[in-house]
Amino acid sequence: MQTTTLDLGPQTAETARIVAGVRDHHLCDPTPCEGMSVAALLDHLVGLTLAFRFAAEKTAFDGGPSADAAHLAPDWRTRLPVQLDALAAAWREPAAWEGEAEVAGVRMPAAAMALVALNEVLIHGWDLAVATGQAYRPDEASVEACLDMVGDRSDPTAEPEGLFGPVVSVPDDAPVFDRLLGRTGRDPGWGAG
Repeated sequence: MQTTTLDLGPQTAETARIVAGVRDHHLCDPTPCEGMSVAALLDHLVGLTLAFRFAAEKTAFDGGPSADAAHLAPDWRTRLPVQLDALAAAWREPAAWEGEAEVAGVRMPAAAMALVALNEVLIHGWDLAVATGQAYRPDEASVEACLDMVGDRSDPTAEPEGLFGPVVSVPDDAPVFDRLLGRTGRDPGWGAG
């Protein structure tokens, strides 16, 4: 049986805090995700929190994460915090870490899928925070786990196409989270100044 001490809860709670700070006037604003507005990013979070929860529960899910502002659920303000909490709870179950898990037709070892879920919540939480002018407090254990998962990306051809944007150069002595952002194709200074 695969077990882990990784808890998605601290990071899902931080992302829920950021969601609570989004105002209606932010919805059309751009985010660090190329061509994605705040509303589209929120739609993506609604879908991915469901998809990765169902992956943990080993339940078939016909949908998948989208990113379409026109499809943003009207109740996203109440739905997202509940779904983020349910996502963390699902991955606290020992059975979630056993065998394989599937999201949007991609099947992989469940432990790897949990890291992908965590990375999605961690990075998109930051995307949402900087797009809406909020301070972001990423969970340190989550950042370390995701940095290990993402790797150094010195060979971008070794990863699935489109998983991340092109690497953004960040100094080796930069904070760990800034290095993770750079490896996932984000400029840690996005929106500053």
